[in-house]
Amino acid sequence: MDTAAPIKVPTMAECMANGTTPEVLFWVGCAGSFDDRAKKISKAIVKILNKAGVSFAVLGAEEGCTGDPAKRAGDEFTFQMMALQNIEILNAYNIKKIITGCPHCFNTIKNEYKGLGGDYEVLHHSQFIQQLIDDGRLKIEDGKPFKGRRITFHDPCYLGRANNVFEAPRALIEKLDAELVEMKRCKAKGLCCGAGGAQMFKEAEPGNKEVNIERTEDAIETKPQFIATGCPFCNTMMTDGVKHFEKESEIKVLDIAELIAQAEDL
Repeated sequence: MDTAAPIKVPTMAECMANGTTPEVLFWVGCAGSFDDRAKKISKAIVKILNKAGVSFAVLGAEEGCTGDPAKRAGDEFTFQMMALQNIEILNAYNIKKIITGCPHCFNTIKNEYKGLGGDYEVLHHSQFIQQLIDDGRLKIEDGKPFKGRRITFHDPCYLGRANNVFEAPRALIEKLDAELVEMKRCKAKGLCCGAGGAQMFKEAEPGNKEVNIERTEDAIETKPQFIATGCPFCNTMMTDGVKHFEKESEIKVLDIAELIAQAEDL
């Protein structure tokens, strides 16, 4: 939301003041707002939206945590407090359609806000970008940076197994003329990166191996040049895994939105 930034991102408050109604609300999420690495994913999404001529806005300072980590940790009271506050704001702006780059936000707002009075059409950014391409609003002119490159996709738990969204991110990779190489454990049998269920915010429990190391091994077996992700938490865990194996010079970890933005030279 830096006013000096070259990318202009309108807020819902500004839209209301101007008497305009954006097509979609971009729910940035805590990671996409505050984590330096995840901020790059948020910027890539914004660049794609601008390129496609999508009218969008964010909540800015009015956006709170969805409450997902609290709920997964078993603190239902805190979750409902957070959720109800967000729902009150969303309903006040008469929000109908939401896109987000975080599967945790996606799952929580889509499936768990309904019972608390928040009923919205919620799309993961890979789904929305695919729609933009299908509708002719966004064209991948040349996937040159990734053409022929080996890319494996790690399915985020709350996107894949929890919501059965498997094809949209893969369709985008194929649009880049890249070689999509699947891990043995993928789609409905995908393995968690280790960050879900509020595990991102606690110390690891005793065991023989960190989950993200196990998952990175799955990815490395495919001999990829890129590991594609669709979740800021997955991105962190897979990046740490690549660093663990000292393969940063061989394997890059990028979000689906970053792949598309780079292909479009945005």
